[in-house]
Amino acid sequence: QAQLVQSAGVSVQTGGSLRLSCRASGLTFDDSTMAWFRQPPGKEREGVASIDSMDRLTYAHSVKGRFTISKDNAKNTLYLQMNSLKPEDSAEYHCAVTDYPYGDVLSSNFEYWGQGTQVTVSS
Repeated sequence: QAQLVQSAGVSVQTGGSLRLSCRASGLTFDDSTMAWFRQPPGKEREGVASIDSMDRLTYAHSVKGRFTISKDNAKNTLYLQMNSLKPEDSAEYHCAVTDYPYGDVLSSNFEYWGQGTQVTVSS
């Protein structure tokens, strides 16, 4: 059974950087599309970034140029490097995986989800 385990929650000041990680088991990592979503308090979930089986990247406009998604197939681990963080980036971040190899965070449905990582950016 597929399982995604995320790193612990963190707090950082405005302008700081963080790297989230998501370790997967029970699925074929390099044949999948992986993504990060976030849900700010009181708001709907939104897609942040994705990487498909051919390493094609998709980013939400709000994070483009500041966030970088990457994966390590050998470690079955997905990462999200977040730089120049703003208070509006505060949210619970979830990693997600779909078996569809050519998906993206803006249009695909994802079958497997991590437990969530709380990110708080203080001003």
